[in-house]
Amino acid sequence: MGAKTALLAFADGDIRSVLRAATLCARDEAEALVRRVHPDHRVTPHDNETLYEGIYPPDGVTYATVLAGAELLCDRRLTSYRPSELPERLRAFGAGRRILLHGMHSMVDALSFAVWEDGRLVRSLSLSPDGGIVENIGEPYDFELPYWAGDHPVRPARRLPGQGPYPLPFHPLDLGEAALRALFGFVLEGRPEPDDVDPDGVPLHGFRLTDPSGAEQAEPARLHDLVQLMRPPQRLRMGPDGRWHEIGG
Repeated sequence: MGAKTALLAFADGDIRSVLRAATLCARDEAEALVRRVHPDHRVTPHDNETLYEGIYPPDGVTYATVLAGAELLCDRRLTSYRPSELPERLRAFGAGRRILLHGMHSMVDALSFAVWEDGRLVRSLSLSPDGGIVENIGEPYDFELPYWAGDHPVRPARRLPGQGPYPLPFHPLDLGEAALRALFGFVLEGRPEPDDVDPDGVPLHGFRLTDPSGAEQAEPARLHDLVQLMRPPQRLRMGPDGRWHEIGG
């Protein structure tokens, strides 16, 4: 699996029906939404995209749309390992509405999602095999229960060489796809169901954002320096036993 997401939505109700009827909104409406979410950034036009392709934007890019009954943004700045700490200004923006947050990253098998109802956090979950369970707030949704019950264990083929039992009772990306369908009405990987939303049919306006302080622009350079300190990457090949084995050297 290789799916990544960075989704934040404000909805009057069930966003799935809104996305099914989505059309391209006016660019000035989407830009006003982005400026309200990022009041301290410079905003310039960028190429449009669909929800399927833009769900995890490149660095510095935000995709957005304003629909009848919902606003949606794809923005990597808005997801974190502690989704309950969504900035107060964004929680205030969604006052009286439903706020949906979904972040998933296949490189580290990380998942985070959260739901607020009328300003109250009702569910927040964030976990990864390396970090464990970072947040587990509120009652699990029905779609989560089979995963917590052990009905979806991680297959040996998805474990790295030398790795013991998977540290979680399920793979975060598997639950992430289930959460994506339950909350937004579609999946990125796996077999679509007949009533799923087609994310490739949801058009989004693109914008490039610049932090005037220069802090965001400096972050990639800092990460580059950290990468130089890391050991060389492992090279893996799946063997006839169905497990991953390191290629020597």
